[in-house]
Amino acid sequence: MHCEQVESDGDTVIEFSAMASVCKIRLAGVDAATARAWAEQAIAEVRRIEITYSRYRGDSIVSRINAAAGSGKAVALDAETADLLGFADQLWRASDGLFDITSGVLRRAWDFRSQRLPSQAELDVLLPLIGWGEVAWSREAIALPRPGMQLDFGGFGKEYAADRAAGLLQALGARSGIVNLGGDLRVLGPQPDGSPWRIAIAHPREPGGLIASLPVSQGALATSGDYERSMVVDGRRYCHLLHPRRGWPVSHWQAISVLAPACLAAGALTTIAMLKEGGAEAFLREQGVSWLAVDAQGRVSRVDPSQ
Repeated sequence: MHCEQVESDGDTVIEFSAMASVCKIRLAGVDAATARAWAEQAIAEVRRIEITYSRYRGDSIVSRINAAAGSGKAVALDAETADLLGFADQLWRASDGLFDITSGVLRRAWDFRSQRLPSQAELDVLLPLIGWGEVAWSREAIALPRPGMQLDFGGFGKEYAADRAAGLLQALGARSGIVNLGGDLRVLGPQPDGSPWRIAIAHPREPGGLIASLPVSQGALATSGDYERSMVVDGRRYCHLLHPRRGWPVSHWQAISVLAPACLAAGALTTIAMLKEGGAEAFLREQGVSWLAVDAQGRVSRVDPSQ
């Protein structure tokens, strides 16, 4: 396990790589040796989740489910995976089918490193393979009905790992710090003096710039945007978030950030809001959470129900 420990303003920061992201665990109010020992346990939990649910590993539960697609054979589920599928089902229903964990199959046509747009014909082949509502599943087993269908936990895997790591750290005794998995953050508690952490939100169009800095004492912050894992072709930006019914990237928002009690909730709400495009603000207001959004023209909207 490669990780790097640094001291910052009296805090201990452990940096490591996981889930194709740069990650950090910041702990305050404890000595460096204790922080390191606690962080190593949290990092091990993050890596366990990555190994278990990565679609890139042939031995993961997700890969086993995908390999059996269309075979008529159900794949047995453990309790943790069943819980995550239940959460995905809730998101599918809450989003009117926009949050669909079978839509990852569109990655076969979209390669954001290639700078090449797929043809509509390529997408038309894949769109019939999307449809969580057609998947036969229970807490005991799951079967994808058509050959070529796939599950992809990428829409909430990092957020789940952030919550699990944070919960483990709190159980060990951590009361002040932040788990940051590639920009998905779970705050363990305020700084040792009781003041909130200042969480910076990157500007979606100015590299190194900030669009806002938010005070956060507990809970989670997640951001979805069109500035990471995107490409620009003929002057138009194409976002990595793909609409499951059209197969093309959404384009209504540059970025949406949400504050919520858990990272799973924050991440899901940002993703659904991006997919809802023009309906995002109404959707977020219904959730009663704090949020910040930047539209396609760079205009910023911000709502904090507590104020």
